[in-house]
Amino acid sequence: MAFSYKDINNKVKRNNGLVSALNVVDKAITYITVLFYVLLLVYGIYQGVETKDFTLLYRSILIPGISFALVSYYRKRTNSPRPYQVYDFTPALNKDTLGKSFPSRHVFSIFMVAIAVGQVTTLGMIIIFIMGIMLATIRVLGGVHFIKDVVAGMLIALIIGAITYGLFCGTLGLLVIPFN
Repeated sequence: MAFSYKDINNKVKRNNGLVSALNVVDKAITYITVLFYVLLLVYGIYQGVETKDFTLLYRSILIPGISFALVSYYRKRTNSPRPYQVYDFTPALNKDTLGKSFPSRHVFSIFMVAIAVGQVTTLGMIIIFIMGIMLATIRVLGGVHFIKDVVAGMLIALIIGAITYGLFCGTLGLLVIPFN
């Protein structure tokens, strides 16, 4: 049997509890990620005031911020259609945006935040990576992204994170970033 976004989405939508759960978990993961990021910035401010070195704060704002802007610009320029546009169905997730599907900015952002948080806590980074995989799965099952969109979002974040934090932290290994 061939993979069909429309068939998967229809199966998901037949279970109203699953639709509700996907929408709640999608939002929850997004908000939890924002909370982790805000806590990282607060910690960066605290550490900067204590040590008179705001490097952590600057890295935590500039790398994700510039990367997010570049991904957003690319998405807007390519304006790739979403599965529900291509296959003409209503997605299980609450979404009505047209185009701008590739790469998934939600997935890019969560993996970028994971890497940024990895500057201070390995456990936090791992938790956010796991949430990122869950979010990517939900975005595909919910019919708002193709698999290629979420994989590209993840890979772009991992590559940018490895290169930029590798340069600034002195290593290219994602899981061996020198944690403070």
